[in-house]
Amino acid sequence: MANDVTQKLAVLIDADNARPAIVNGLLAEVAKYGTAHVKRIYGDWTGPNLNGWKAALLDHSIQPIQQFAYTSGKNATDSAMIIDAMDLLYSERFNGFCIVSSDSDFTRLASRIREAGLLVYGFGELKTPKPFVSACDKFIYTEVLASEDDDEKEAPAAPRSAKELRGDTRLVNNLRGAVTDASDESGWAALGGVGSILNKRMSDFDSRNYGFSKLSGLIQGIGLFDVEERQHGNAKHVYIKLRAKGK
Repeated sequence: MANDVTQKLAVLIDADNARPAIVNGLLAEVAKYGTAHVKRIYGDWTGPNLNGWKAALLDHSIQPIQQFAYTSGKNATDSAMIIDAMDLLYSERFNGFCIVSSDSDFTRLASRIREAGLLVYGFGELKTPKPFVSACDKFIYTEVLASEDDDEKEAPAAPRSAKELRGDTRLVNNLRGAVTDASDESGWAALGGVGSILNKRMSDFDSRNYGFSKLSGLIQGIGLFDVEERQHGNAKHVYIKLRAKGK
């Protein structure tokens, strides 16, 4: 998916379903896709459970939106977020939305925003239900965004072995399909084109989920492709090709 820093984005955070430790990584990730013209976070700020967010809000100029829980067991925060999102959508001032939550209640919201022709970037934990993940143009798991000073942060995941990667049928099939779709008549495909197709095929695709900081590392690690660098002007570009069987 091509990134465009000129995109105007609205960032809406469900405080009940996101940790303050992700905020630095979250906003850095958002900056890859555009500029956050609106940054709002929703929750009941009268309770103690959101205290960890308060310092982060000041540091990053995120506007807290107060939402009381009207009825026990019902999440009024979700409703407030959805209403605000629709108001912002109808303002026609934005190119896309960043929805930060692991709650499946936002699935229809993501679909509705995309129906209007805007991009949706989802951010949530690995437990996020698949329907919400699939409803977004791009979904980033927040486990890869937690800050280094987070006491709850686990050690960075080690890159998966070639055997583990090859055992992931969904990953292998989508990688092969993306290379085939992006390849020229000789079978070689530019890595950038492969990455673009992968993001369209798998909204939650991210090489970091497999322990690799870049797609090139994942391609090398899985060992199913031939890789070569080509010089184009002053820049080097990576090309990949399905490896012949038996090699």
